[in-house]
Formats: sequence, C-alpha cells, structure tokens
Amino acid sequence: MDKVRDLNTRGVTQAPYGRLADGQAITQFTLANANGLVAKIIDFGGIITELHAPDRDGRFADVVLGFDSLDGYEGDNPYFGALIGRYANRIANGRFTLDGREVVLPANNGANHLHGGPGGFHKVKWQAGVEGDILRLAYRSVDGEQGYPGNLDVTVSYQLNDDNELIVRFEAVADKPTPVNLTQHSYFNLAAGGESGSDILDHLLTIDADTFVGIDAASIPLGTLSPVTGTPFDFRTPRPIGERVGQPDKQLRHGQGYDHNFVLNKPNGREMTRAAHVLEPSSGRVLELFTEEPGVQFYSGNFLDGSLGGKGRSYGHRSGFCLEPQHFPDSPNRPRFPNVILRPGQVYQTESRFRFSVQGGGTNA
Repeated sequence: MDKVRDLNTRGVTQAPYGRLADGQAITQFTLANANGLVAKIIDFGGIITELHAPDRDGRFADVVLGFDSLDGYEGDNPYFGALIGRYANRIANGRFTLDGREVVLPANNGANHLHGGPGGFHKVKWQAGVEGDILRLAYRSVDGEQGYPGNLDVTVSYQLNDDNELIVRFEAVADKPTPVNLTQHSYFNLAAGGESGSDILDHLLTIDADTFVGIDAASIPLGTLSPVTGTPFDFRTPRPIGERVGQPDKQLRHGQGYDHNFVLNKPNGREMTRAAHVLEPSSGRVLELFTEEPGVQFYSGNFLDGSLGGKGRSYGHRSGFCLEPQHFPDSPNRPRFPNVILRPGQVYQTESRFRFSVQGGGTNA
C-alpha cells in the first residue's frame, strides 16, 4: 500500500501488457483522477486489473481481485474484472425462441449458457481509443458468434472522474433481433483486495431491493419474484454479508450462498438510482453502485476456493464479492421479465457508476 500519489498523472496513460497465445499485443490503460484514485484496464476482455482507493488514513490499496500477468486472465478464471456479453447471467438449457425461431447457444454452466458463453466478451480483444479522460473500447460480435443472431456493434467507455466515480457506459446496435444484457464483473474486497487472506463477510451491505429473483438448484429463475422481507436476502438496511449466509435457507443452498439478482426499487423506471452501498469497517472504505439497470446480481464469492491467486495472495472462499448491474437471468425465456431483445434501429444504452469514498469523509480522498 502507498499513501502518496503523484496527482500530476491525472488522465489516461498506456503501456504494453504482454501478448495473447495467438500473438496479439495487449495494452494496459491507466486512468487516474485529481484525488489519486487509479483504475487499470486492459483491452483484452475490457478487464479492470487494478483499482486503487484510499482508506480512512489516506492509504491507497488495490481493492479488486486479479492476476499478476495476462496469462491468468487468458486462462480459465471466474471472470475477474471482465466485461460480460452478449448476455450476462444464465440462459436456461442454452436456448430460447426469438420471433418463432429457436436459438441454440453453447452450454458452459452445466446444461445452461452463462455470461455469453466460453468465447464471450470477456475473452476477446477490444479496439481501444482514448478521448480526453475516457477510455473507449469497441467490438463487433459477428452474426452467429457464440450462437447469437445478428452482428452486434458494442462500445464501452470507462471514465474515472474527480467525484471518485468509475463510470461504465455501454452502447450497442444490431442488424438482427438479438438479446443483449451487458455488465461489468469485478470482484471487490475493500479490505485492500483480500490482503492477508481476508474475506468479505464483515463488509456491511445495503441493497435497495424489496424483491429478488428466486432460483432453482441450477441457478435458473423460478419465474416469480420473491419478497426479501423475513429472509436472509433483506439488505434494505446495512447487514454484514456473512451474518446470514450460512442459514438453512433453500435459496442460499441453491446459490451456495448469495448468487442472486436483486430487483431494484425504481419508481420511475430506468432512472439512475443507488442500487447498493458497501462499507468495510476496518478500513472505512465505501463503495456505492448507481445504475440505470433494473437489477443487480450480488455474488458472495462462493466458488472461490484458494486455487487461484495473484497480487501476492490466494483467493480463498468468499474473498471477494461482485455487484453486477444487469437485467434478469433467463429473460429471453421469461416474457414477464423486463425486455432484453435489441432490434434493428434501436440503440442499447446503459450506464453504471462505482463511487468510492471513506466512512465519515466526502466523495474526495
């Protein structure tokens, strides 16, 4: 950890980050704001490899899980820091019917399709460009890629502003009807990214949701929304992540912990609202998620088992959590869920903001 930052490095810089197995050169972009916050992002998978934020004493530390080199990200891993598409979360049995035609996708999570398939957006090189303090990443997903219909042109921008917000904006257009549900999949540990083997169970979590999407044993939606009242899923007031994660609850058994989509309270539809607030008591670090999306997938790192590591530590059980703003799982098969079909002539647009602060302080470090 380091306490002093050179504030003259504000903006976006870049440096080589290695080569993929096929020889493609990968670049790492460093975003820095006036307060010393730093986010490092590579053009492979749009992955956030580092995110440095201060504690209450002004000490900066990397608060995201990740690897030391490109090899870890290119290999098999649980989507550390990556962009997810075309469809975040699960699609049951890897198939759905669109305008009367069955679409078949690769099954990469048991019988189901997860996070765009094995060759989803997390495993491709994006075309990168810098405009002022904004990193823009572009990718064309061609017709039939991972089974999805139509060419999809996607642009993602990352911006780190002086309010200590990492802003993620998605935009996409398609030439055939296709489901689109994009998200960012960073694993956070506000106690310095899991330094010294710490878990996330003492983090105090608030989620502004009265209901969540109940799932079966394969993590596929049951089709109805479940009230959080009287359940371990009630985070409407701050509760430690670990307080109830071990309770004998069927939904917790199905997810092997928290791995559920929370339905955000949005009285006016798609407006930007605060979805979640997380406080790590020992450091005082705070993360708030603001999003235009109707849901957020909260995942408590249930399948981390210590077999992966980086940054000088191994990633044990529940050493990181994810807050993934998105639409609901399996929506192409659930007409009652919010629409995820993008049609020609329409523009998919959504924005989320990850805001960092310190307990008792303002938004600035």
